[in-house]
Amino acid sequence: MAGVAARLLESAAGFDITLLETVVNAFYSATSPEEREVAERELQQLQDHPDTWTRVDAILEQTQNINTKFFALRVLEAVIRYRWAALAPEQREGVRNYLSNLTIKMAADENIFRRDRSLVSKVNVLLVQVVKHEWPARWPSFISDLTGAAKISEVMCENCMHILKLLSEEVFDFSRGEMTQEKTRHLKSSLNDEFGLIHELGEYVLTHSQKPLLIQNTLTTLHAYLSWVPVGYIFESTLVETLLKLFPTLEFRNVALQCLTEVGMLPVATVYDKHLVHMYTVFITQLQMVLPRGTNIPEAYANGSSDDQCFFQNLAMFLTGFFKMHIGLLDKAQENHQTMLIGLEYLLGISYVEDTEVFKVCLDYWNHLVCDLFQSECTVEPQPFGFHNMGGDPQGPSARKQLYHMPMTRLRLLVISRMAKPEEVIVVEDENGNIVRETLKDSDVLAQYKQMRETLVYLSHLDHSDTQNQMLEKLALQLSGKEYAWNTLNSLCWAIGSISGSMTEDLENKFLVTVIRDLLNLCEFTRGKDHKAIIASNIMYVVGQYPRFLRAHWKFLKTVVNKLFEFMHEVHPGVQDMACDTFLKIARKCKRKFVIQQMHESEPFVCELLQSLTDTIKDLEPHHIHLFYDAVGEMISAETDPMWRDQYLKKLMEPPNANWYQIIEVARTNAETLKQPEVIRSIANILQTNTSVCGAVGQPFQSQISLIFEDMLHMYKLYSEFVSSAVMEGGKFSARTTQVKLMRSVKCECLRLIEVFVMKTEDPDLVCSQMVPAMMDPILGDYVRNVADARDPEVLSLFAAIFNKVQGKLSDEVPRVFDAVFQCTLQMITRNFEDYPEHRPKFFELLRAITNHCFRAMLSLTPQNLKLVIDSVVWAFRHTERNVAEMGLNLLLEMLHAFQQSEFCNQFYKSYYIMLMQEVFAVLTDIFHKPGFKSQALILQHLYNLVLSPSLTVPLWDADTLGPTAFPNNAEFVRQHTVQLLSHSFPNMHQQQIVMFVEGLFETRSDFSSFKGKLRDFLVQSKEWTAGTEQITWEEQQIKQEQRSAAVMAIPGMKNPYDLPDEMADE
Repeated sequence: MAGVAARLLESAAGFDITLLETVVNAFYSATSPEEREVAERELQQLQDHPDTWTRVDAILEQTQNINTKFFALRVLEAVIRYRWAALAPEQREGVRNYLSNLTIKMAADENIFRRDRSLVSKVNVLLVQVVKHEWPARWPSFISDLTGAAKISEVMCENCMHILKLLSEEVFDFSRGEMTQEKTRHLKSSLNDEFGLIHELGEYVLTHSQKPLLIQNTLTTLHAYLSWVPVGYIFESTLVETLLKLFPTLEFRNVALQCLTEVGMLPVATVYDKHLVHMYTVFITQLQMVLPRGTNIPEAYANGSSDDQCFFQNLAMFLTGFFKMHIGLLDKAQENHQTMLIGLEYLLGISYVEDTEVFKVCLDYWNHLVCDLFQSECTVEPQPFGFHNMGGDPQGPSARKQLYHMPMTRLRLLVISRMAKPEEVIVVEDENGNIVRETLKDSDVLAQYKQMRETLVYLSHLDHSDTQNQMLEKLALQLSGKEYAWNTLNSLCWAIGSISGSMTEDLENKFLVTVIRDLLNLCEFTRGKDHKAIIASNIMYVVGQYPRFLRAHWKFLKTVVNKLFEFMHEVHPGVQDMACDTFLKIARKCKRKFVIQQMHESEPFVCELLQSLTDTIKDLEPHHIHLFYDAVGEMISAETDPMWRDQYLKKLMEPPNANWYQIIEVARTNAETLKQPEVIRSIANILQTNTSVCGAVGQPFQSQISLIFEDMLHMYKLYSEFVSSAVMEGGKFSARTTQVKLMRSVKCECLRLIEVFVMKTEDPDLVCSQMVPAMMDPILGDYVRNVADARDPEVLSLFAAIFNKVQGKLSDEVPRVFDAVFQCTLQMITRNFEDYPEHRPKFFELLRAITNHCFRAMLSLTPQNLKLVIDSVVWAFRHTERNVAEMGLNLLLEMLHAFQQSEFCNQFYKSYYIMLMQEVFAVLTDIFHKPGFKSQALILQHLYNLVLSPSLTVPLWDADTLGPTAFPNNAEFVRQHTVQLLSHSFPNMHQQQIVMFVEGLFETRSDFSSFKGKLRDFLVQSKEWTAGTEQITWEEQQIKQEQRSAAVMAIPGMKNPYDLPDEMADE
């Protein structure tokens, strides 16, 4: 099969269609990957050959193989998209005429048209690609030609509609990144100018055709145009009336509704308000015939066909879109109130549909509506003693609020019934075998909960009484057993918890007391451990959501906490998680209450808690204990007396400290005990416990960390030796063994504890003078001495945190840190883009911290080390992983600004300006770094501004070789160098294009939006081939033509007097 491309194109006997079909069939039905690979390579060579496109017409005529036909069209598509400007004018006209005739031919026979629909669609796509190049400049009659051809037959008309739809999508929806800004603007303007012909054709078809398929295609095409056409074509014609007439017909219902949705979402002038109201009124009347009021919409959706479900989705889009833009037109006039309420009734019914996407659409609008009602109907005025007036007019509800009363009542029931889960906490095993808890904070469910919570809070403000009553009624149904179910109870309690803080304190207290009483009764009457566990979890969730109530009722707060301690001994799945989560939540919100002596108490609660600490946590898993210690740490942080605070902290840390000292003592006599898995896990848990408390307590944790700091560094060093020894003996794969992972987890926990303390401390001098010197050899020295697979990425994040905390106070240590981590880390991460993924972002975080806070130290680096830094940044933004590339670009931009403001500006930019510009252009123009476009543009804008700023005073070119006067200034040198660079990199572009692009960069350097636009245009042009040095782009022709016309028309007398403004007209 090898060499097929050459044989096909160079054969004296002509193009061998049979051979091509053989290769195509081998590609699509290969029996082995090797055979498919060979066929793919041959087809690619054939497609890339510059003469293959000239055989497309012959291939399409002679072959009956559908895959071969698609291959031929793919060849032609590549030529049209990327080499069109390089074709001779007669070749372009030939392709244009061939595709036009081919579409007519394929639509001439309806059987062929239906049979080869996918092929027809592909030909239509190619024709539209040609139109994008040729129309309107070289094919001004395209729209009239197309609408004229549509009158040949109904099949032809159907295909013309498809072409028009594709054209609208290409120009208005998919133009970004595919066409330059100027070209897009001209096409949009031309399409707008000629829409009259399209509108006339569409209206004629809709009123005269009896062919359902043609009517459907016409509606689909109009749908693509309705969002941008002049609104006069919509409201000053019979289009809306036609759409409303077609809506009740089943086969046109969905697409007509989509068109009406586009119309209903248009922002229009007030002159068209009555048209919109009329459209909505007629639509609602027809809707009641199509979907009678009272229909069980969720049931109809569940049992309906795909078209039925699509109808409900489209109906939701219409109602939400129209209401969001124009509901004000309906609620202002009393005669429209009834139809408005009917529309809201339908939308409420759709909101109960069990489909996530449909519910999201509805919820988004409900959130919008209640926010609007809240802002117009409610006031939130500060009152003495922390109370708030959150009601409406004290005289009573306004007319608007009264109008929406019933829909809002039903909406409250909807949101309460369907309330989403607040957040999801999962328990997972990490790579070191430890059980850890992860909170999923970015899930769709959490986003939905946030929107539902916001909606319910607005609804609560609009009517506190109705909100409370509906919740209590739902709770009563749980008590009676009529609606008791775990999911129902969960949703109800999540809803109850979500409105915390939306009521006055008195109202909230009464409401919460009733809720807790009913939940306790439910727990008492319900049988079965599973049921009791669910109810108990919900009680604790609700209680935890109302910290204001807890702070005001100490006895209740104490009872709740003691109940949580009881739950901590319950081994039923999930109960301990719930108890620890709620305890931490309460401790954070009510911390001060636990460290002051309450009335009728002999001591602060924290004392009682610490005395029974061991018994309380004895049944908890390690990850639960960390949460518990975090909670107690929050309490201790609220103590203002340093003496008591230190005593509480000492008492809290007694159990882990006792275990720590015991392990240390045994290890002094036999270090091998530290290799035992249970000992390693115990050490890691002790360190995690310390980290939890440190994060909560902050600076006062100094008294605790000072007790273990020295031993911890020694422990770190020992485990580092164990790991290094294991890796050196067992090779690279030994680093993945369970034993080595466990030992590395201890090292990581040591580093994490120090990092948390550094971030929380309020004494940077302590870090500089005591901690950093002690860490230099055990941590930094260990990092550089260790084998690559045993180096901990947490070392990099630790020192990044240190530099961020102490800022410039450690500038003298930068060279030492640099020597320890830079060279060896770069050797690890620059071999490829896959190894050591955790080291990559942390390395650049460290580099960024040094750049931002110790830049003076960067200036003292040797030229070799500075080059190493710059090379590492360049490597970062070349990275294919998005976060690393973005980090590299941001870091480079910060460094460029810092160097510009320093005394080393000339020296730095003379060494690196050209190299950095070339590297940024390299990533800008490849396909792997598109997400970094904005940052890349910011860097290039900085570089182009720099050469015209007074900061740079030395020539950027090699003055010793070329002479100091080789260029008049740096701007001219950069201009010429950029043109030369891009001309070499993009031989498909002619120099005139590139010169205009570079000039454009200099002209727009002060306007970032325009600067980005020039870069985007260049990225489009760089993919296309042009004919030669005299060929200029269509956009440039248009610009020159406009400039020439403007200059001519500026001459007095050139304009027709009837085209002039009417300032001289008679009064």
